[in-house]
Amino acid sequence: MLHAAATAAKAIGIDVVALHVHHGLVAAADGWLAHGRALCARWARRGLPVTFASTRLDDRPSRGDSVEAWARQARYRALRTMALEQGIDLVLLAHHRRDQAETFLLQALRGGGVAGLAAMPASVRREGITWARPWLAQPREAIEAYLRRHRLRHVDDESNDDARFARNRLRHEVWPALEGAFPGAEASLTAAAVRAQDAAAALAEIAVEDLATAAVDEGDLDIAAWRALSPARQGNLLRAWLRQATGKAAAATLIERLLREVPIRGSMRWPTSDGELRSYRGRLRHETTRAVASQASAAKRMTPEHDPSPMLDLRRPGLHELSGWNGAIDVRRVTSGGLANSTAARLQVRERRAGDRFQAGPDRPPRSLKLQFQAARMPAWQRDGPLLLHEGALVFVAGLGIDARALALPGEPQVALAWRPHR
Repeated sequence: MLHAAATAAKAIGIDVVALHVHHGLVAAADGWLAHGRALCARWARRGLPVTFASTRLDDRPSRGDSVEAWARQARYRALRTMALEQGIDLVLLAHHRRDQAETFLLQALRGGGVAGLAAMPASVRREGITWARPWLAQPREAIEAYLRRHRLRHVDDESNDDARFARNRLRHEVWPALEGAFPGAEASLTAAAVRAQDAAAALAEIAVEDLATAAVDEGDLDIAAWRALSPARQGNLLRAWLRQATGKAAAATLIERLLREVPIRGSMRWPTSDGELRSYRGRLRHETTRAVASQASAAKRMTPEHDPSPMLDLRRPGLHELSGWNGAIDVRRVTSGGLANSTAARLQVRERRAGDRFQAGPDRPPRSLKLQFQAARMPAWQRDGPLLLHEGALVFVAGLGIDARALALPGEPQVALAWRPHR
């Protein structure tokens, strides 16, 4: 791949950087690094526009991790970092048709869905990098013929013979029998992967349409709108929504649980690898581990006997971070419906307490915070935000806003306040 890319680059006047990742997993890895560096130097002396860059992985797979999966994920992270450092946004990968067929089979054997059976895309843009596989439709024999034609030396990764790894077992024990029984298996399986890619793209388009209907403010999922879909579309939308909410693919077991358990009404929780899913009053929401921990600690933060907090001055527009609360107060200047500057200049923050009462409007009676939160349809896990007081009187509640009894007079300099929790 590198020789072909450098040869083509010379013809059109661009440079190539060979990116090498030293995994540190086998003793021969130092020799591979030296081979790659020497090869690029020799080709550069012959006029090919190629340079060499390398990085070594410092971490190691954790106990119980799949070494294959760990190495793949760490390698792509390292390649992306090096590419961006070099000012590169196109990375070429040397996967060929046999690799694609093997990936399709492995995904099928693991029970993978359409996205898994789609195997490897020929080109995809992720996080500022285009990953391209120009040889994905080429058989291994064509690549070997290229090596012989150009008399290119290469090294073999000895770990490719290690039967502990699933791909190696497939390659050495299953593939010869499969090709013996079905000579066109490689091409057929690769064609099936292409069809799975088309199906995955269609499902993604359907998910976008369903998200437009079922997703509501703050990224929540409207449970009733979601349940109105067919079971197949419910699962498809869940996978898309969770990927959007968490940044990663959801486990099939989690999807199955949610399809069975999410209620139209009522409150339930499901743990995820990086937080928690919560249903409340017809909505499904994902909370990160950080937000869950912050909410749990908020209930234990203070007692009525705790020393009063330092005085806050919230007259200045902008975000004012509140230490220990995992969020900030957003302050804006307004001409009505705000808190008088003279009041905003001297505020104290504390947690919610029994007996606190809030007045939602000038023509409404003060009511307990529990009733006000219920009226505002706020789930229980969002009710532990800060309260602001002026001379002992409640003037602001996170999630509810400014108490009507504390509103500034017409024409008085004033500010609006809003609670912005970190998520």
